[in-house]
Amino acid sequence: MKKISLLVLISCLFIVVFSCDKKVKNQEETIIKGKATILVDETLLPVIEDQKEVFENQYNASITLVGKSESEIVQLLSKNKQQLAILSRELTESEAEIFKTKKITPRITTLATDAIAFISHKNNSDTIIDLEKVITFVQGKNQNDFKGLVFDNPNSSTVRYIKELAKINVLPKEKIFSFQTNNEVIHFVAKNEGMIGVVGVNWLSQPSPAMRETIKIVKVLSVKSLKTATFVKPSQDHIASGLYPLTREVKMLNYQPFPGLGMGFASFVAGEIGQRIILKSGLVPAKIPNRNIILRKEINKK
Repeated sequence: MKKISLLVLISCLFIVVFSCDKKVKNQEETIIKGKATILVDETLLPVIEDQKEVFENQYNASITLVGKSESEIVQLLSKNKQQLAILSRELTESEAEIFKTKKITPRITTLATDAIAFISHKNNSDTIIDLEKVITFVQGKNQNDFKGLVFDNPNSSTVRYIKELAKINVLPKEKIFSFQTNNEVIHFVAKNEGMIGVVGVNWLSQPSPAMRETIKIVKVLSVKSLKTATFVKPSQDHIASGLYPLTREVKMLNYQPFPGLGMGFASFVAGEIGQRIILKSGLVPAKIPNRNIILRKEINKK
């Protein structure tokens, strides 16, 4: 009887200690302080790095951004190895099953609208590309339209996006190349005339200092959509108006079971300052920041 009572006491103490430890961890991280890791789709990384820098300067917070392919991020989330991510899509029901069983309702925040761009060497005579021909090419029906297509990563969101457009499960092996990052694609296209690179537009609008000279060797192609005969560049105006055919929403996926830095960071990026950073980056904010116009009755004369 005493042994049973002792076991019950130990079990109760374990539960209390575990519960207290969990509360302490949650208290250490709030929406504006603490430490957190956020997985970021590698095609979206530059603008999110800018957001992190400003956020950390304003709050007592330390955020670690980990750039990975979309497929890798989804796997980590679906196994509950990470709880925060920035992607160009939400998880499917099967991918989010582990959170559903734990009764964790995700907080999804739309942050911006991004676009996928086609690039070529600046010496190439063509300045345009037909999206229908790209789809035909990746379907393997015609291998004569392009010298080759170059993707950032076989598991990236850009590959998934193009495969969905073409309604295929696997890209053909012939004349299709892939690396690991968007910068590697840009470098490859800058050294190989006739190749077409597929990258996130953020890497072109916000190149790192080390990439600025390389960016000058490539050019962004105007894309003919599947619906109109118009060729459109992925400019901020064309992305916002929907004229550019290859756009996608940037979303913050928060599966934290408590109000933590995930909520704070998402609110910051979706707020006034964060949306201005989005606007400056060349992407389209989810909400256009306010502009205050000051009217003066008199002009100061010097």
